[in-house]
Parts: sequence; C-alpha cells; structure tokens
Amino acid sequence: MGRETSGKRVLLQLRQWARIGVLLTGLCSLYPAWAEETVSTAREAAQAAPAEGYVAAATCLGCHAEEAAQWKDSDHGWAMREATGSNVLGNFKGGHFDEAGVKARFFRKGERFFVNTEGEDGKPADFEIRYTFGHYPLQQYLVSLPRGRLQALTIAWDSRAKEQGGQRWFSLYPGQRFAPNDPLHWTGRYQNWNGMCADCHSTRLLKNYNDSDDSFASTWQEQNVGCQSCHGPGKAHVNWAKTAKPGEKNYSSATDTGLTVDYKALGSQGLVEQCAFCHSRRQTLGVGQLPGHPQLDQSLPATLRTGLYHADGQIDGEVYEYGSFTQSKMYAAGVGCTDCHNPHTNKVKIEGNGLCLQCHNSQPPLARFPSLQAKDYDSQAHHHHEPGTPGAQCVNCHMPTKTYMVVDPRRDHSLRIPRPDLSSKDASPDACTSCHTDQKPQWAATAIEGWFGTPQRPPHYGENFHAVRSGQGVALSELNALLADKGKPAIVRATAAQQMADLGQQSVISLGWALKDKSALVRAYAVSGFSSVPPEQRLQPLLPLLKDPTLAVRDETLRVLADVPAQQLPAESRETFTSMLADYEKRLRGNAELPGGRLNLAVLLSRQGRNSEAMEEYHQALKLDPYFVPARVNLVTLASGAQQLDEAERLLREGLALEKMPATDHGNLAYMLALLLVEQGKLDQAPQWMETAAQALPQNTRIRYNQGLLLSRLNRRDEAIKALQQGLAQAPEDTDLLYSLIYLHALAGERSDAYEYVQRMRKVAPDDPRLQAIEPYWQKP
Repeated sequence: MGRETSGKRVLLQLRQWARIGVLLTGLCSLYPAWAEETVSTAREAAQAAPAEGYVAAATCLGCHAEEAAQWKDSDHGWAMREATGSNVLGNFKGGHFDEAGVKARFFRKGERFFVNTEGEDGKPADFEIRYTFGHYPLQQYLVSLPRGRLQALTIAWDSRAKEQGGQRWFSLYPGQRFAPNDPLHWTGRYQNWNGMCADCHSTRLLKNYNDSDDSFASTWQEQNVGCQSCHGPGKAHVNWAKTAKPGEKNYSSATDTGLTVDYKALGSQGLVEQCAFCHSRRQTLGVGQLPGHPQLDQSLPATLRTGLYHADGQIDGEVYEYGSFTQSKMYAAGVGCTDCHNPHTNKVKIEGNGLCLQCHNSQPPLARFPSLQAKDYDSQAHHHHEPGTPGAQCVNCHMPTKTYMVVDPRRDHSLRIPRPDLSSKDASPDACTSCHTDQKPQWAATAIEGWFGTPQRPPHYGENFHAVRSGQGVALSELNALLADKGKPAIVRATAAQQMADLGQQSVISLGWALKDKSALVRAYAVSGFSSVPPEQRLQPLLPLLKDPTLAVRDETLRVLADVPAQQLPAESRETFTSMLADYEKRLRGNAELPGGRLNLAVLLSRQGRNSEAMEEYHQALKLDPYFVPARVNLVTLASGAQQLDEAERLLREGLALEKMPATDHGNLAYMLALLLVEQGKLDQAPQWMETAAQALPQNTRIRYNQGLLLSRLNRRDEAIKALQQGLAQAPEDTDLLYSLIYLHALAGERSDAYEYVQRMRKVAPDDPRLQAIEPYWQKP
C-alpha cells in the first residue's frame, strides 16, 4: 500500500514507481452483482485447489492464544478486513467530502456501507464498500470493479483523535482532481488493489492476472497478514502438534516442529529478508511471497535511485524500511527487526530512549553486540538538548521522519549520525534543521563541531552519488570507487552498479568483477551493463549466472541474453536456456498489470526480435498510463526503426499534448520529436522543439550542440552561436561545443572570436585531432 501523496509530486512519484512494478497506494471500487459472482467463483476455485500446506487461520489460536491476542489489533491484523460495523472506522452516517471538484457522500443501508461518487464512466453512482484497508492513522476502503478488480478510494478516513486533526474524510491528493480516464483516478490502475497492494496486505496472495484480457482472479490464503505469512504454511506444524506426545515436544529447531521458517537458523539478516518482501520497494518476480526463502528469490529490491532516496541514502519517496535499514551500521552489526519491534503487536518493544538503551548504555552492551562502546548516550553530554524535550529523543536525531499519505509520518531506518556538514556537498536534508527550521545546515554543523570537535570522517557515498546526479564529477570514476569498496553496504554498491550500467561499454570491465560479487543484489544490478555488448562478448561472463543461486540474478541474465542467437550458445545449454526463457516470459505476463510490467515484457520481446508483439505491449502500457514515458520512448524507437516515421511522430505529439507532464519527460519527448523531424526533412519545424527540450533539460548539453548545428544549417547563424554558448555555460569543457564555435566564427572570418575558443580547447583537449586540422590558424591574429 503506497503512501506518497504530497501535492503534485505524487504524480511523478507514482509513475516512477510503476516503472518497476512495485507497491503503491490503497484501493476501492464499484461492485455490481455480476462482479461479486466473478470474484466468488474465483475464490471457490482457489479453495478447491491444493492449499500448498496452509491451514485455516483460526487453527493457530488454540495453542498460541497470547500471540494471537497481541496480533489481533496490530497493523498486520488490520491489513484487510471485511467491511463490518466493527471494522469500518469512518463516518458513514451521512459523511460528506467536497474538494477541488471531487465529491463523495458516505452512507449505510442496514449493515452495508456505501459511497456515492464519480465512477469510471464519469457519472456519480452508489458503490458498496467491500473491505477496509488499514486502521491508523488512516483507513482506506475497497470497492469491486469488473474483471476481478478491487479498487481503493482516494478519499480516506483520518482515524487520529479529533484534537490531532483527525476524525474527518480527506483526500490522499489534496487539492487535486483526476478525470476518470486518468490512472490516478480511484477507478484507475494506480489505485488497483490486485497489482499495487494485495500481496502485502494478505497471506499467500495469488494475483492470477490474465494479460490477454486485463483481468484478475486473485485469491488469498488469509485475508490479512496472518501467522502463516511470516511463519510459512502451517499444516505440517499442526500435524506435529497433534501427534507428538507432551514429553516428545523437545526440539532443536523450528523445522523439527514442521514450521517452514526457522528464524534462529536464518540469523538477523535472514530475518530482515523475511520482512523485506513487504517492507521494501521492490520489483516482484512473479512467484508470490515465499516465507523462508531469500529476498532475491521473491523480488528485486530497488536501489538508492533518484526520486526514492536523497543522494546520501535518506528517504525521499515512500520506500518502506528495508532499503534504509540495510545501509545502517545496526544491520551490519547483526541487529534485526525483532530486536526493536514486537513481531506480533508490530509496536516497538520499549517506548522512548529505552529502546536504544537496550544496547547503547553505560553498562556492558548485550553479548550479541560486543563491539558497542560503553557510554552514557541518554545524557545531555551526548545529545546537548534539555532532557525530556524532542531534541533529547534518540529517534529524532537518528531516525528523522517524513510524512506520507498526508497524515502518516514514517521514520528513516538508516539510523545515521546527523551530518549537516554534508548538506552543501550532497544537497541532502539534515535532521538538525528539520527541527530548527529557522536555521541553516552550516549553523548546525558549527554547533556540532563546538560539541565534539571537527569530525575526522571519510567521504560519504552521498558525495559520490550527488556528483554523478549533478554532473559535477566523472561518473565512471565516482561510481567505480563505490563499487570497489567492499566496506560499503551492498545496496550502496548495487546502486553504483546500476548507474554504471547506464554508462555503456566503458563500465564493462568494472561490472565484470561485480558479476562475481558476494552480494546477489550487486550481481543482479551489474548484469544490465552488458546489454549493449556484442553477443560473443556477453556469453563468457554471463553464462555462469544462469546457474546463480538467486532467481533475481538469473532473471536479469535471461533478459540480457535474450537476443543471443541460439547457435551461439553451447549445445548443452540451449534446451535449458529456452525453458528458462519461457518461464521468465510467463512470469512477466503474470506481472503485466502495471505499465512497468508491460514495459518489462515488451523489452524481452523486443530483444528476441519479436518487435510487432513488443509494440503491442508498449501500446497496452500507454493504454494503462499515457504518461508512462519509457513505453512511449521505446515504442517510438521501434516505430522509427521500422520506418513508420509518421506513426512515431504521432506518438510523440500525442505525449507532448498531455497536460501535467513532468518537465524532464516533456523535454525528452521534445528532443526526440526534434530529431525525428530532422530525419523526415521537416527542418523548419524542429528548432522550436529543440529549444523546448534544451530549456527542460539544461544539463543535457548535447541538445544545445544539435540545436546549434540545426540552426546553422537553416542559416540562422546568430541563433546557432547563442545556443552553443548556452550549452558551454553549462559545460565549459565540452570540446564539441568549443569546436563548433571555432568553426562558425572562423567560417565568418571572425578570427579573433574563433581564437578565444581555440585557446580554451587547447587547455582542455590539447591532443584533439580537430585542433591539428586547423593548426595553420592557431596563430594569434
């Protein structure tokens, strides 16, 4: 269930999330009688099918009453419930909502709950509430639509106390209204329970998506997050409990009792991975949740990419806890989720600083963590704030919050030392000035130096990532330094591998070493760097990864090898490879309910040379979300390659005509259109789109270079020089821009102006052969 809903930013955020097919928002939908029949039929079929060793949820209660009592009112227990009088928290006694053109009326008919609001046909109608979703600090409501869809209303109930601003209906998109054909409308794809939320709000959820007719027959084993979601199928355990005599119930491990998951054997990091399937931003692998299995056999976690995390790894988008926590020293030291949280109540074990003082205290630390220095952390000498004030609370400095879904503050689990001194180096926020809002980071950094002296710390990886994001450093060098540092967290090094893969063949040598990395996450993200390498050069490094122990790595390898001709594969590998590829495609089709899933499927088909099928999948992705630019860009590329230039132009103009398109996406489409118009010989139409692109993407100086060439070709010399100079202002050492200015000035006989750029080019690229070609003109006029 996604939680990013702050203002206009959520538009871009949701669409970015959809690109990798990860969790999003809650849901609701309308429920005609025939749709109820469809869902019921699917559930009956699921009940008749083998239950994979699962038992009825109530089976656990007899022996585990204490744990069940703790779980009942937990977030897991409230994850999804029937819409009954005891479960519905919102005001359905004539409650109203009216904001920004979005209207809704909430009411009851006997024991049933309804909302009257705009449906997918644009007309107001009554829709029955089928399920509740969550309980605090807000509750959402689910409705049913045709084709087995459950949808979430984007109007939610604020379940906080009235004095805290709660007990009201509110919009998850304040001040915004979406048309019924917008995927962000409550009936749209980004509010769909089946694909966005279901697998983390129910136990053993099977999505059962049919990509041919865009329908679902989703089933669950338990409606909410129950015992078997974390402990695995319980049938063998129940059988053991029934047959074992009281004196025979001694056992050395959980598996001796028939339980699938042995948390003691998994260790702290294995335990974290069990929580990570839901508590992470990730791309599912189409196998559902598999308790007891490694994370990368179920899903591929997202890296610290732009839009999800700040450059230093602090949370930005709604990323849940896994990606943050795995950056922390706590994770590296062996701290697990249940060291702080009661797994049955989901609450912290101790309120206040006492939670951290379990380990960080003046007494000898816990035996599990002998490396901790004995020190009195809960003292003014450490935190330098008045005891009892917010600044004296460990979590406010080491786990700052960000609010999602309007009312839901979430703590950053990277448990980092506050570093306001980094703010000027990596453009990331800092915990100090999030409280002291009237001050600047430098003020906070100076205060900390006054308390503890000038810190002697090595460079932070945030500095490297910021240099790459801002174009201030040499990307390959910055990323290679992180990838090679085995002391960095795996998610940091995987992020470096992912970004290096985008650099093309120049990164292949470094990524070749990463393919053998101990971390499966690093290996998985290193594979894509070989996508553009000639097939014969790909096979040797990648073939061994088809036998990698983790599914995510094997999937990434299959995708990159999909275009390799069969005859180039070793004979003994061909049959296995073909079988694996077919299974991979089947799972991609089962995950194609979101635009990102369709994109992944289309990329595979395209790499196999099945371009007409790929184009159809891209069209389907745009049908789900016309704003989904990756699908539009790839479709335009395929159409252009097939010499369907008019179709490519239509697709680009259609995208550029969309309102509320993010500036960077609009700029990319404008640049593509400008280049396409040049290819079509429509030179006079191209400059306006080149200028649009240049303004939207000022860091992409290649646009200014091409703009200068185009304007020069159109005999608009002064405009060409201006465009090139604007590019040079962004990239003073760009030799293509410098040489183009030399050429234009020299062509006009303006030797003095040309010589200025000759001098600049000699400083940055003295061995450039283009300078040698104009050597006779080097002498100062």
